[in-house]
Amino acid sequence: MLTDSLHDRALLESVHPPGWRNPQPQGRYNLVVLGGGTGGLVSAAVAAGLGAKVALIERDALGGDCLNTGCVPSKALIRAGRLATEARGAASLARPPASAPIPDFGVAMERMREIRARIAPNDSAARFRDLGVDVYLGEGRFVAPDAIEVGGARLSFARAVLATGARATAPPIPGLADAGFLTNETVFSLTAPPARLAVIGGGPIGCELAQTFARLGIEVTLFEVGAHVLEREDPDAAAIVQRALVRDGVRLVLGAKVLGALREGAERRIRFTAGDAGESTLACDEILVAAGRAPNVEGIGLEEAGVSFERQGVVVDDRLRTSNKRIYAVGDCCMAWKFTHAADAAAKIAVQNAFFFGRKKLSTLVMPWCTYTDPELAHVGISAREAAERGVAIDTYTVGLEHVDRAICDGEDEGFVRIHARKGTDRIAGATIVASHAGEMLSLVTAAMTAGIGMGKLAGTIFPYPTQSDAIKAASNQYMRTRLTPGVKRLFETFLRWRR
Repeated sequence: MLTDSLHDRALLESVHPPGWRNPQPQGRYNLVVLGGGTGGLVSAAVAAGLGAKVALIERDALGGDCLNTGCVPSKALIRAGRLATEARGAASLARPPASAPIPDFGVAMERMREIRARIAPNDSAARFRDLGVDVYLGEGRFVAPDAIEVGGARLSFARAVLATGARATAPPIPGLADAGFLTNETVFSLTAPPARLAVIGGGPIGCELAQTFARLGIEVTLFEVGAHVLEREDPDAAAIVQRALVRDGVRLVLGAKVLGALREGAERRIRFTAGDAGESTLACDEILVAAGRAPNVEGIGLEEAGVSFERQGVVVDDRLRTSNKRIYAVGDCCMAWKFTHAADAAAKIAVQNAFFFGRKKLSTLVMPWCTYTDPELAHVGISAREAAERGVAIDTYTVGLEHVDRAICDGEDEGFVRIHARKGTDRIAGATIVASHAGEMLSLVTAAMTAGIGMGKLAGTIFPYPTQSDAIKAASNQYMRTRLTPGVKRLFETFLRWRR
């Protein structure tokens, strides 16, 4: 949902131009891509770059969730919230201003729209047309195992990629639909701040937006059914983020069960219980639901194409092939990893396998992810809990940021770097980082895992001083110290005595 602002009109001109005319199909395509989010755009661009004849179909806005309702708008707002908080905290670092600045919600939202419009040409219909892709805007539907119809035109293909993504869903809370609610697909259309916001769901989206809106001056209450937020992460890592949310003014209701919602005039009311407490009621002005997503598999003719799907999405093998061997699927419509970078990587696998009899496998990817709260929480590989469940023996090395000089200087010393290595080796099995820029720091560990570089090589790498990434080297040095066993140390002592 877009506003009628100048920036949103510019966005629309890029991602769904009002005057766009679909091309007339001329013969069979090497590849037809259904869905113009990250997975679809990368599939189309890679295939066209290889010289394939490619068609790309999008019913809504090119760029998908990432550009329009996900990564880009949320990170733009997160930056605004972080700046507002840093300005208020300046008194602890230097001379405070005469008065603490008050965040302007409207300015932050307009900046977000300007940034989104500025980035949009990368995903635009015109750019992909210039790459040699036939771009069709409209509802696409399979009508045969090797054909799709869109706008009355029939497109036959040798291969196809499904990249239809997913959509936000709401839990079955009585009265919620009648009360009205926001999701990530509508919240960025707000032009004025609600005085009180209720957020249902303590996963990454719920935590990021709850903290950001609280930092922008909104009274936020977050409902989470679990014992703590970010339940898929290490409990002590999630606990640091949870403390940050509370510090920024988010009221947490943990162990929550939302019983119902209703609207009374402009006000919404939520009935809930928390733990062993009795029923309570919260009054708010808007409700943001961040509690799940559903794959877009309905109404696109998967039955006619012979493509199997379930409630979780399109069924694919490790090479991303569907039950129709002509058709591959990537991204949120079929994968457990629901990240932009995962869809990007999967699209490259699908195109290679579709055209070159490839044997590339999704399971070989080293997949990082990051929750962009402040501090950020980033993870790659296996956690200690997953290692125990799988029977994988590991050694764990943890360095708290309170021991890292740059983190102390920055006043960002709450967090840690934790690296898991295969037992008795320096081979990295996984890592968790909690830090202000954990996502940036994690890339070094991810690159090491991908390249097969162990902790010994990391310990031997020169890091510029001072950086927060010194924590990664410090963890690697912990591993190196385990090699100096008492027996080895005695040998060194004997040798060095002889050398005196």
